[in-house]
Amino acid sequence: MRPAVIAIFGPTGVGIDARFSVGEYAELVHAEIDGLLDAGRRPIVVGGTGLYLRAALADLDLRPPPPPGARERWEAEVAARGAPGLHAVLVERAPWAAEAIDPHDRQRIVRALELADAGELEPPEAESQLWTAHTRHPTLLVGLTLDRVELYARVDARVDAMLAAGAREEVLRAHAAGASETARKALGFQELLAGDVDAMKRRTRNFAKRQHTWMRKLADVWVLDVTGRGDEDVAAEIEELANTLRRP
Repeated sequence: MRPAVIAIFGPTGVGIDARFSVGEYAELVHAEIDGLLDAGRRPIVVGGTGLYLRAALADLDLRPPPPPGARERWEAEVAARGAPGLHAVLVERAPWAAEAIDPHDRQRIVRALELADAGELEPPEAESQLWTAHTRHPTLLVGLTLDRVELYARVDARVDAMLAAGAREEVLRAHAAGASETARKALGFQELLAGDVDAMKRRTRNFAKRQHTWMRKLADVWVLDVTGRGDEDVAAEIEELANTLRRP
């Protein structure tokens, strides 16, 4: 069977004042994909974070929302103690969960501690839903890799281009307009708000490194090295894969 969906690991957005969760995202993107397939079209999903990409392609058993007040309490804690300080608390309570979370990832640390409070944070099963080959529809999953030196140079150049195009002014306007907590977790938001361009570049490079870590764990992913290749050449190879690949 030819793939019905093409998924390329690599970003999405909602309103600047919206709070948003992976569960809400999954509901919206599943409806969008199904609608396109019903219309005889082939969806192309381009992802950023591994969790959101996986949620777009599969049915995940997502955790329930936190009990009232839990998130606010832990957010106050992370504001007072910093993400690494709260990560140390998570290490004590659930080391298996802490191992998979970056010590500076405020959102995931807070969420893990919420789940721990609710008794929902359990050691992972032998096979996580995140790493199985199951998808809702036959899917061609493509992972793009690039020489690390060139990748980091592109990251730095892209940040410079964003700044030249007014990214910091946009962040300041969003801050003044009441950007939501979700929006403030966007890559580079807090760094640009503080005027720390080097920190934004560093955080973006770290994010790219985590993307590669996710990619290595994904089942049935076709990894394409795009070093030294043009966009049209890469697109043509993906199209050829989509048109010729057969899955049992």
